[in-house]
Amino acid sequence: MPRPKRTRAAQAAASQQEGPALRIAMIASECVPFAKTGGLADVVGSLPKALRALGHDVIVIMPLYGMINRERYDIRPFLAPMGVWMGDTEEWCAVHTTTHEGVPVFFIEFDRYFARPGLYHDADYNDYLDNPRRFGFLTRAGLQLCIDMGFRPDIVHTHDWQTALAAAYLKIWHWNHPVLGGAASVLTIHNIAYQGVYDASHYPYLGLQWSNFTPDKFEDHGRINFLKGGIQYSDMLNTVSPTYANETRTPEGGHGLAMYLNDRGSAYRGILNGVDYTQWNPETDPLIPARYSAGNLAGKAICKRELQLRMGLDPNPNIPIVGVVSRLAHQKGLDLLAGAIEGLVQNALVQFAILGAGDKGLEGYYSLLPVRFPGRVGSFIGYDNQLSHWIEAGSDFFAMPSRYEPCGLNQMYSLRYGTLPIVRATGGLEDTVQQYDEHTGAGTGFKFYEPSVHAVYYTIGWAISTYFDRPHHMQQMIQAAMAQDFSWERSAKEYVQLYREAIARKRGM
Repeated sequence: MPRPKRTRAAQAAASQQEGPALRIAMIASECVPFAKTGGLADVVGSLPKALRALGHDVIVIMPLYGMINRERYDIRPFLAPMGVWMGDTEEWCAVHTTTHEGVPVFFIEFDRYFARPGLYHDADYNDYLDNPRRFGFLTRAGLQLCIDMGFRPDIVHTHDWQTALAAAYLKIWHWNHPVLGGAASVLTIHNIAYQGVYDASHYPYLGLQWSNFTPDKFEDHGRINFLKGGIQYSDMLNTVSPTYANETRTPEGGHGLAMYLNDRGSAYRGILNGVDYTQWNPETDPLIPARYSAGNLAGKAICKRELQLRMGLDPNPNIPIVGVVSRLAHQKGLDLLAGAIEGLVQNALVQFAILGAGDKGLEGYYSLLPVRFPGRVGSFIGYDNQLSHWIEAGSDFFAMPSRYEPCGLNQMYSLRYGTLPIVRATGGLEDTVQQYDEHTGAGTGFKFYEPSVHAVYYTIGWAISTYFDRPHHMQQMIQAAMAQDFSWERSAKEYVQLYREAIARKRGM
């Protein structure tokens, strides 16, 4: 099978970079724009494009889920059938492909596992019981595809528990393979709370040998832990912000895996996610009512008015709007906001524009707020991409009261849109938002440290008082916020360095 050819632009970029161009196979369970549940998809959709711009040869491998529109994305057959050995069973699948923004994307078609309405769980958020088999198969199929198409990767880059087994497969089964034997592995942890812990009855299907089912590898209190094994076997590993890397090394933040991360020492680090400014830029955004820039904010006032009308808020330009786009979940602190929002609406001149879905109790609570506080709170339960852009552009503040946040992207979107973040100082929120200094007007947002209703209430109140009492500071912060640069180019260069270190470790250098 012929492998994708590098473009002239990629070859030219390669000639200007430090070190030889790399071949990178990225295996992941989701990728924008094809399938998304969270930030993992944004990274897999953006990082390969940035790596190719640096001159590297990157392919992405993911499932062909049933909800993916093949015609819309021009997804065509590539290879069939393809045999994949799982334990003592050979599964037969097909492979389809397309090119998205210059990056070849390959889709593993296996209807028994992937032709379902959800990626990981059903409509009631119950995990599919065969998830360990589904994603163990995806990982083996991704490696088999590299073999069958003759793509000899320098790096196999995997993401979260779903594809963490690749590192083990490379070392256990493919250590001397002519195509895969030279590949080093990198594992990116997007959220350590999700580890892929399942009943040991699935272990034989994965084909990893019982001698590896030990407490320092895959065994976790009698069950399989995918992420734990990936931590052990990966040549290098990282998470998605420097602060979150430090937090996960602690008993509280490591969710049971801190000691294993600490054992990896310098092989584990944090690399901050980037932002795709081709999608999130108020100067070019086709989804918002009016475009604007730091030098001309007139369009932001139009966006605010249109957001107020769309969300059923009183169309008053002099009332600050606090926007929220989030999973309605304990991790995201939306229960903390629920405890604070009524007092804020009753005691302060403020409006809220809320978009999200998740916990059914929180969905019920937020869906009723527009009825209880008409003109002051607007909510949409679900997800609407256009509305998320409207909220970023039309709000004055953006609330992210997360208990923990590995990186977070919305606070970085907010900065570019001149919408000042109100965040708990954790993970990537701590790394990307500069605390407001009430004396000088410096900063890009408002941070609090205690995960409590009290802290959420008073920090949002602090932002509201700044809006009314120190408008000159607001303008200073908006300009500073919009000048921040979290583009993928810088992060991609850090990943290239990580890859080169992984290769050196693989070779014992």
